[in-house]
This record gives sequence, structure tokens and C-alpha cells, in this order.
Amino acid sequence: MPVPVVPYSEVDVLVIGAGPAGLMCANALANARVNVRIIDQRAVKVTAGQADGISPRTIEVFQSYGIAERLLRESVQVHQAAFYNPSSSGGIELTSRAPDVTAPSARYPFEVALHQGAIESIFLDSMKELGVEVERSTIPTSIEISEDENELADPASHPVRVALKRTSVFEGEPEEEIVHAKFVVGTDGAHSWVRKQFDISMDGEQSEFIWGVLDMVPDTDFPDIRNKSLVHSNHGSALLVPREKDRVRVYMQLEDKDIINPTTGRVDKERMGPNELLEVARRSLHPYKLIPTTGILWWTLYIIGQRVASRFAIKNRVLIAGDACHTHSPKAGQGMNASMNDAHNLAWKIALVVRGWAEPSLLSTYESERRKYALDLIAFDKEFSTLFSGKPLTEENSDGVEPEHFMKTFQKFGGFTSGIGVHYSPSIAVLDKNQNLASGLVIGERFPPYQFIRAADAWPFEIQDLLPSDFRFKLVVFTGDFSDRLQQARVKSMVADMQKPECFLKRYATGKNSASPRFDIITISKGRKEGFDFLQFPTLLRSHWSKLYIDDVDVTRSFGGEGYSHYGVGPEGALVVVRPDGYVGAIAPLDRVEELDAYFGSFMKVSA
Repeated sequence: MPVPVVPYSEVDVLVIGAGPAGLMCANALANARVNVRIIDQRAVKVTAGQADGISPRTIEVFQSYGIAERLLRESVQVHQAAFYNPSSSGGIELTSRAPDVTAPSARYPFEVALHQGAIESIFLDSMKELGVEVERSTIPTSIEISEDENELADPASHPVRVALKRTSVFEGEPEEEIVHAKFVVGTDGAHSWVRKQFDISMDGEQSEFIWGVLDMVPDTDFPDIRNKSLVHSNHGSALLVPREKDRVRVYMQLEDKDIINPTTGRVDKERMGPNELLEVARRSLHPYKLIPTTGILWWTLYIIGQRVASRFAIKNRVLIAGDACHTHSPKAGQGMNASMNDAHNLAWKIALVVRGWAEPSLLSTYESERRKYALDLIAFDKEFSTLFSGKPLTEENSDGVEPEHFMKTFQKFGGFTSGIGVHYSPSIAVLDKNQNLASGLVIGERFPPYQFIRAADAWPFEIQDLLPSDFRFKLVVFTGDFSDRLQQARVKSMVADMQKPECFLKRYATGKNSASPRFDIITISKGRKEGFDFLQFPTLLRSHWSKLYIDDVDVTRSFGGEGYSHYGVGPEGALVVVRPDGYVGAIAPLDRVEELDAYFGSFMKVSA
């Protein structure tokens, strides 16, 4: 009997795992017109429960892909946090309320909450429009990377071989397939198959804190049920998060004796079900009532573990992201956010390498940037979850957690939990020079929001909307006051430098076009809209009438006009490189364009 031939295919990127990280990655690559496939062992998508919190920075990232509007429409905004502690009567009482987000530069100064299934649907629908859908009931059975150094160094090669098996097929369809990929991204969760195939260790520790989770629509007299509520009680700690459709998620701390099987030492779901969890929640919230009106919608149990993978990449051809490379408690709402931002950081780098625009060495910055972030996250998570899980300070418990200390810690890490304060260290993608030219645009951090006026029609624009995740580098040119003759001469000299063959704009132009799709120039001038003539500017700085902006107030004089001072840019102006992921990569003075030539020369390739 003849042996059936196993189908063979090639793909630029194979994404394994269709959770939030995998879907963010596949959607981003689809937007970049990269040939991408995404597989998942589950037959159907998530429909309830799982992660649900989206941080301010992640909302900005959604906006950069044009999918934030739906997220904001379907989700619940969380603006305020309430802190509860033991009362003299034996229950709990309100200690204080504070803003949920303490990141002054956040464009969206709030979190949003929406169940993971709905968040995944946003990606799935976006991908479908781009011709990419999740291949479900599909598992990888083997993965190999070529040992040929020449093949590994060739960005056009497909050195990763993955065998796939479909657990559900129609009659006549093959169950198996061999895929040769340029890159494989493992986003297959905390028990990652991809990670295990390469013996990548997860370093860290399992904590002793055990938590349960319930989703419900409550009947309650708890006054902060629609705020994020952090509760310390004499019966354990709880966290309440408002959700869409009147739902609330309740996290509650559990005792070892109630949930650990003494024989195995593991969490035993048979010992604690949703009804028992509800009773634990009620004890923590006493004297307030908590009654599910439509039953328990979803529940789970877990032990907090804080671990980071020893490496995030194998030969820069197989890379892991999300829970596959870091796990931590959900108390600060960072799990899904960290995972999706891993993929956001990685996708543009893969896209540029696949297109032949960047050297493979650019991919090394994925691990250096995101692993450091993961380690910082673990350090924060240990402190925060220990405080959250610790017993409150009482006369009987003199070593307990002081309410003021807990709240100050919550606010202290606001820049971190919001995602706004994430900082990438110097590398080939982060040139740490000339920070003094734009003190408010921190090199290695995301470009903060501000509104400027479009010169041609006085239309106000949020600058982040001019920096979409379209896989181009943005060159934001702060020209200063172009009506000043000396400054005008500086700007024209800069333009002349940029038109030289050795300049990065010309050197990395694609094909016969003098302008390269790798770059987009946004010009921001000082001036007043009433007497401003944008046609006086050199053509390079206004490739289209929509590319030139003024640092001026809007027509109602309600906002704007302080952008230069907001960003710390002086009258001499500055050149600011914004990476495709929205982070500031480099800053240079107008008369030192060659510094940007060196920056791009460290990782970009000249088109063949």
C-alpha cells in the first residue's frame, strides 16, 4: 500500500497559539502584508472568562492599528480605585479612593475591562479582512531549525521545519502537513510546547498565594461595585473589577487547607467550586451582600507564579512571546497587556527582516527589550502581590500591611502598570544621544500624545494618530519658527543634507522611487495658523498637504499651542525618529543628519 504523501508548504511566519499575543502578532504581520499563518489546538475561540484588563498604553497600541474604537465601544472604562480595610465592627470599610491610573501623559487616562473572548474577536475580525484566519484543531508535532549557518543567515530562506497535525478534518483532507517557515513565533501559553522543544527554562518561583476568580452579574449593596476595589479584610483579600454588561469579576485569596490536596501538594478543583468561592468572597466583603443574579458565569483557581524564560529566541528564527516567556499574578492586570506588547514589539522587526529592509540582527533587540521588561514586571509583581495578599495591619497582626503603604505602592507603580513608563535600553534600535534637544520625548519610551494643528486646514490632530503602526519609521521634524530667516536657513540646509545620496532617506529608498516607503516625514513648525503659508516649506517636508502641522491653538482656542515646550524642544528644533512601534528611537539636531544615517545604518539594509 503506497505511503500517503504529506503536503508541504512554505510561509514567512508561522504563529503557534491564538491567544492575545498570537492574535496581536498575526494581525500586525497581516497589516504589514507579510505571509503569515496562525494555528491553535482549540477547536473554538475563547467565549468567557480568562484575562480582561487593558492598560492605557495597550489602548494606544490598539489605536495605532485602527482597532481601538471597537475596544472602547464594547468595554467598560475603569477610572477610579477604591481601597477597603478592616473596620472596628469586624467587617470592612472604605479607606480612600484614588485615580485608577497615575500616569499623567496617558492619552487614555483609564483602564478598560472586557472579557478575553471579545478582545480576541476584535483581532479575528481585523485579520479576516486581511485574509488571515486561525487554523483551529491544529497542533505542532515536531519542530527543527536548520544547522546550516548560510541558510540561517539568508533572510529569504525557510530554515524552520514544523510538522502539523489536524485533529479534526473533513473526509479527503490530509491530517498532516510539513511547513517550512522563515520564522516561527511561539505564543502558546504558560505551558508552551514551543518553549519545551528547545529546553528553555522558566526561572523564578511559585508563590504560596492561592486565588480564586468569579465572574457574575451581582445584586449588591457594596458602594464601589463599579470601581476597581482593592479589599483587605480579616478574612483575606479581594479585588473587584467592573466589567461589560453589568458584570463584575471578583478575585479572592484562598487558604491552603481549603484548596491544596495534601497528598499531591497541588491545587485541587474538586475541593473548591464556584459556590465555595462565592462564600469566600462574601466573607471578605462582609457586611455587604453579594448575590449572583444569573449564576456564576465563569470561575477558576490558580497559584501565583513569577517566572521568566531564560531566553526569548533561538537563533533569531524561533521566538516566544507572552505567557510562553513570562508568567506573573493578575493583580496588576499586566498578563494580557505584557503579552500583546511583546507581539507589538516583535512584529515590526520580523516584518522589516522578511521584506529585506533590515538585518536579522534587529531581531536581537526583541529579547533585550522585552526580557528586561519581563524581569522588571516580575520584581514589581512580587512586591505588589505580596502586599495585596498580605494580612492587613491590626492590633492582633502588628506585621500586617498598612493601608497607606499599600495605596502609595499602587500609585508609585502607576507608570509601570499603565504601560506608559516602559523604557527600552540603548541598542541598535535605541540611540541614546541628544536627549537634551527634546527632554519631553524620552529616548526608548513611547512618543507621548499632544494635539497639533494641520497647517492646510486648521484641523486639530492628535500626533499619535499620525504615527500609526504601519511598519514605517516616522521622522518628526520640529523646524522651529520657519519665518525666522536664520532658522529657515538651518532647515533648508538640513533638507539639502537629506537629499544627498548617502543620506538614509536616499540610501534606503526602494526601487526607482526617490522617496522610500520605509519612512514617513511629519513636519511640526512654530507659527500661527492665521498667517501661515505651508507652501513656503521645502517639498521634502510636505510630501502631501496633510504632512505639515503647526504648534498652535485650535480655532476655539481651547487646546494646543504648547507642543514645543511640552516636548522640551527649543527654538533650534530637532529631528526625532519614531520606530514603527511608536517608541522614540533617536534624536538629532537639524545640522547633524549624519547621526541618523549612522542610526539606520546599524540595522537597515540597502534594497537589492
